[in-house]
Amino acid sequence: MAWRNDTERGGTAELAGASLARHATASLAGLLAERGMSRKDLADCIGVSPGRVSQILSGDENLTMRSLAAVADALDLRVDISFREPTPAEVREPVEAERPVRVRPLARSHR
Repeated sequence: MAWRNDTERGGTAELAGASLARHATASLAGLLAERGMSRKDLADCIGVSPGRVSQILSGDENLTMRSLAAVADALDLRVDISFREPTPAEVREPVEAERPVRVRPLARSHR
């Protein structure tokens, strides 16, 4: 099966990936808070630097299955990944890359 190019779907795969990463990192941050663990504690558990954990929690890092599994193992958890149809609330119109900006001219002052 050939993977679709993002341009075919208007970049929605990129947006969906970013949303999934935000969800995963928010969930992870919440778990750390619940357990009273710091980023350094997690870094020690999975054998990486605290900076690496910060990258993971920033949401900008492209997480791999192995890094998710390592974090889950360190927290005595498991990761579940499932594919499902989106709910109506999750279905959105594609985000426009550029929207025209309307600029109003400043009112002239009368002297």
